[in-house]
Amino acid sequence: MPTLVAYAFVTMVLMLLRPATTSDINNTITKARIISKPGCQSKCGNLTVPYPFGIGVGSGCSIDSSTWFDVNCNTSFNPPKAFISSGNVQIHDISGSQMRISNVMAAKCYSATGDLTTNKPAYTNLLDSPFSFSDLNTFTVIGCDDLALISGSDERNFSGGCISVCSKAEDVLDYGCSGIGCCQTVIPKGLKYYFTNLASLRNHTGVWSFDPCSYAFLGEKDSFKFRGASDFSDPTFVNRTVNSVRILLDWAIGNQTCDEARKLNTYACQSNTLCTNSDSGLGGYSCSCLKGYEGNPYLSPGCQDIDECADPNKNLCEKICINTPGSYNCSCPHGYYGNGEENSQGCIAENSKFPVIKFSLGMGFGFLALMFGVSFVYFTIKRRKLIKEREKFFQQNGGVLLKQQITSSGGGVESSTKIFTAEELEKATDNYAADRIVGRGGYGTVYKGILPDHRVVAIKKSRIMDQSQIEQFINEVVILTQVNHRHVVKLLGCCLETEVPLLVYEFVANGTLFQHIHNARGVSWLSLENRLRIATESAGALAYLHSAASMPVIHRDVKSANILLNESYSTKISDFGASRLVPLDQTQVTTLVQGTLGYLDPEYFHTSQLTDKSDVYSFGVVLAELLTGRKPLILESPAEEKNLATYFIMSVKENRLFQILEPRVVREGSLEQLEAAGKLVKRCLSLNGDDRPTMKEVAMELEGIRKYTKHPWANNNQHQYEEQALMSRDAEESSDLYTVSIDTYSSTGDFSGQDSVDTKHLLFTANGPR
Repeated sequence: MPTLVAYAFVTMVLMLLRPATTSDINNTITKARIISKPGCQSKCGNLTVPYPFGIGVGSGCSIDSSTWFDVNCNTSFNPPKAFISSGNVQIHDISGSQMRISNVMAAKCYSATGDLTTNKPAYTNLLDSPFSFSDLNTFTVIGCDDLALISGSDERNFSGGCISVCSKAEDVLDYGCSGIGCCQTVIPKGLKYYFTNLASLRNHTGVWSFDPCSYAFLGEKDSFKFRGASDFSDPTFVNRTVNSVRILLDWAIGNQTCDEARKLNTYACQSNTLCTNSDSGLGGYSCSCLKGYEGNPYLSPGCQDIDECADPNKNLCEKICINTPGSYNCSCPHGYYGNGEENSQGCIAENSKFPVIKFSLGMGFGFLALMFGVSFVYFTIKRRKLIKEREKFFQQNGGVLLKQQITSSGGGVESSTKIFTAEELEKATDNYAADRIVGRGGYGTVYKGILPDHRVVAIKKSRIMDQSQIEQFINEVVILTQVNHRHVVKLLGCCLETEVPLLVYEFVANGTLFQHIHNARGVSWLSLENRLRIATESAGALAYLHSAASMPVIHRDVKSANILLNESYSTKISDFGASRLVPLDQTQVTTLVQGTLGYLDPEYFHTSQLTDKSDVYSFGVVLAELLTGRKPLILESPAEEKNLATYFIMSVKENRLFQILEPRVVREGSLEQLEAAGKLVKRCLSLNGDDRPTMKEVAMELEGIRKYTKHPWANNNQHQYEEQALMSRDAEESSDLYTVSIDTYSSTGDFSGQDSVDTKHLLFTANGPR
């Protein structure tokens, strides 16, 4: 015992007298963490501004010469407030790869007679910036007689919205947004622009006594608490919500991946850091310290080692702690044995070695046997539970009904359709990895899958399905498996063992028609002949679905984004998530309105009566897209040019057809050919469905238009019409806003898909991007 006491005393003296080590120096640096660039301010009021951000516009304190990472610290407030660059967007918090900013709210108020007294839209533009709206935000609508739409348009188009209705204050619940007085919807990741617009069904005339106003705003999920009808009459509602609900932004460095950035001199991550690619789909990356290190990962010398031994709260050593880069080790002094960890074996005096070893071995073997038994029982129960769960989903998703349909079909469906297991599709998609995503739509996410036989397929993972639609889903699967048309994407099978059914289609590898028209992917090959061929093939496929299938199918979401192109640029009609089957003895069905704004049949929108002529209208918009190269909705254009369908009809009526056609189309087409195509588009876009041709007639007319011979007039006048067409394009630079007019007495429905319309408020008033 005296020897041990002497040893401990000597060890303590040596520890006190030893010179400073590298760990001591690193620990000192860690305690004085570098936040900002040397010589730059790191605090603005209550906000800490870490590099790569820097306080002062143009001060050189940030990482980006474009000033997007510059923070304007306005000292006229007490305490001072921070704003993005020279704009008016206030910053409230900056974290590893996210930022919280101030909010704005769209509002409309009405008088008792329905007159509009307040109209305040909301709009936020982050184009050309390193920021995007996080998908952790939700879009919220407050009111009892309201429809609100939110839309974004840059590299990825998006539209969504919801309807909030109620008839009396007593119906409004005060414990969350349930659709009565308050509704919410999500937004996609990577959105850089949004525009919000409010519309009322009856101008609040029926609910004005307790709800004269409607509101809509974007904000961080779960940060807003709806208080029921009391929010309608609260004069502080707008200020209270704007001051408490923040908008969450994602930010990233540059637009390269980590691997691409490492090859450049501008790579921002310093020593002992981890580089993470942005998951917004817009490129860029962020840096963070490795485990066991701390500091600013963007500033030299990078992240510093944490000396866990200097902080008893960070190490579990019982006796001796030895710091290592990024970690630490425990050991025991002379006369002791063990691993030195407090919560494990610790340090044990050698005089109790043998009894402890025997006891430890006995306890160890016993514990291992117990753990083996418990693990075996656990995994057995878990496997049985998984099997039962998949059986439940199989029954719930109509598996029995599908088998009955297959049996009743006499085997014709069974031979071409497969019911896949959940394991097969998980393996084919690498467990639904993010890099296997090839598209997102209003009805789900599409993954690229590789089956064991090396076939490449597209696997569509739908959203949650209403149980009342299961029988209709099964009937649709059976019908689509019998559709045999070379211009319709082939359905190969489905999986019913998951919470929502999975559909397996043939894989079409050359993108969508929308991408080739509007993203310059098809400039070299997209001649007038190829445009008319694509239109003819698409019309033929739709005509087949309408009149030649065993049971007519109305697609209900015809648009250029749902027309795929294979390796030879041949068309494939896809995405039947919104489609409806029409019995042979019916000419129309009544449904909730679904579709894509810009392509949506106005007659269907107002009556909710779906007919095959609704597809004709949507196809007319696609044909107009092919001829003009314009998008169906262009919010930045003058009022008369925002909607392509309306603009095209007006141009034909005013004999200005050749001014809106794409110059290449005018150059390659004959007078008769282009006039015939324009008249066909006009007929397809008739507001009255009875005045539109059938898809079969459209396909025949297109086939005839393709056979027109080129007229010499086209060459003699090509420069004149090309100049006129280019001059008409200049009108698109107008910044007027697009508004949606809602008929008070028309039917309203469920808008799904990836394109809808909303209006919003411009935050960057000074030098923000347009």
